[in-house]
Amino acid sequence: HVQLGESGGEMVQVGGSLRRTCADSGGTFSTLIMAWCRQSAAQEREFVAAISRDGDSTHYTDSVKGRVTISRDDAKNKLYLQMNTLKPEDTAVYYCAAKYNIFNLKYARVYDYWGQGTQVTVSS
Repeated sequence: HVQLGESGGEMVQVGGSLRRTCADSGGTFSTLIMAWCRQSAAQEREFVAAISRDGDSTHYTDSVKGRVTISRDDAKNKLYLQMNTLKPEDTAVYYCAAKYNIFNLKYARVYDYWGQGTQVTVSS
């Protein structure tokens, strides 16, 4: 059983940094493909980043490449998203997501398990 929960909402200034954390309390974290997705006002939920089970393979949407790093710590059952050089367009509700199969990692709609989502606001 997968149970995901993200760290609390944050507000940062343009150009700043933050780290999002997601914890899985279901006990199968190491077997999951993990991802971060986000949804801004009036937009569909979009894929941000994904990481393989062993952490050796990562994938990013083009708009965050070079600014964002996804990582995982299986010993702690935690997923992280380090975000740097934040822009106003990064403002969104951020969700951690998970699934078991390796297909179509870069599509938000294919993920089976979701955290509750928390707000990130980038202010100028």
